[in-house]
Amino acid sequence: MSTTGDTKAAGIIQSRTLNLPFDNIDTDQIIPAQFLTTTEREGLGRFCFFHWRFNPDGSSKAEHPLMHHVPAEQQVLVAGPNFGCGSSREHAPWALMDLGFRAVISSRFADIFRNNSIKNGLLPVVMEQTVMEFLLAHPNHPVRIDIAAGKLEVSGLGTFSFPLDPFAAYCLAQGIDQLDFLLRQETDIARYENASSPQSP
Repeated sequence: MSTTGDTKAAGIIQSRTLNLPFDNIDTDQIIPAQFLTTTEREGLGRFCFFHWRFNPDGSSKAEHPLMHHVPAEQQVLVAGPNFGCGSSREHAPWALMDLGFRAVISSRFADIFRNNSIKNGLLPVVMEQTVMEFLLAHPNHPVRIDIAAGKLEVSGLGTFSFPLDPFAAYCLAQGIDQLDFLLRQETDIARYENASSPQSP
């Protein structure tokens, strides 16, 4: 299995992991409330886990795992259960994606965070406890995710299925959102409307 994380094949995420072995990571920890004043996605990565990465004086917490994150190689975040709990904010998946993550693996996600992630292009992968224990015990581990097939391959452990409805899988594999999907059907929609509209006498 390649470990470089630069796979370009549609619907495939091939990467090493970055571990945050904590339970109940909430959206205010992912992106604190003071950084929610923008509706722009770009640049939010610098505020992601801001209080975990920086001291009050602005200096970095060099010992924190996130300070050693290599986005080109570590595009998959592994975390404890109940990831994304707390208040609803689309900024949370935006910030994670801008920081370089394409997927998050956990044994359980907060429902609103999971829905926001899917709609915005971040893949939430729900895994059984035995897989989580292995991943959390092996940081920086190579994995391969086939989004369309709903499969996670963990090097040295095996291949495991995760739940993802077909429409979400299609959009995530193609790198599009729901609006993009509708725009791709514009020609067919126009053809249908023309065929269905009453003909003038």
